[in-house]
Amino acid sequence: MSIVDKILTANKAFMKSSHTPISKFPQYHAAIVTCMDTRLVNFLEPAAGIERGTVKIIKTAGNTVGSDFNDVIKSLMICVYELQVKEIVVIGHYQCGMEKTTSQGLVDHMRIHGINDNIINDILPDLRNWADAFHTSCQNVTESVANIKASKYLPDDIPVHGLIIDPDTGKIDLIK
Repeated sequence: MSIVDKILTANKAFMKSSHTPISKFPQYHAAIVTCMDTRLVNFLEPAAGIERGTVKIIKTAGNTVGSDFNDVIKSLMICVYELQVKEIVVIGHYQCGMEKTTSQGLVDHMRIHGINDNIINDILPDLRNWADAFHTSCQNVTESVANIKASKYLPDDIPVHGLIIDPDTGKIDLIK
């Protein structure tokens, strides 16, 4: 059974129960930037006391937020300017796969999958700046928080915090 078939089958069962509509505006007026790691799915939320409708969650590899005009910053702009978000939290996790990811490793895998060298060369500087800059989860949370705070596209007075979660135990530590 394909993943799409599994999703549609699960949805049929889900639709048999009733669901209360919830506002698109987060109750806590907060956005969380976190990693896409599978260990965090349905784990981060209860560990942090997050329920449906309470926060906006933006997931990206390594919870990385660059310093330029990127998709995470764009999403945070929507959160702040359109969806009443007044606080931002970056939540990384220990044992992140990005700690071992390198631009060269990604390039090697891209070539194996038939991606043309011209395409690779076009993105190589950005790929190096992104993949090779990630060394530890704590460092990345700190840098992501700093990049959000320094973003000229977001207000200076919005609080931005950094946390890190243990993907095995759920313990959350304050980083910044």
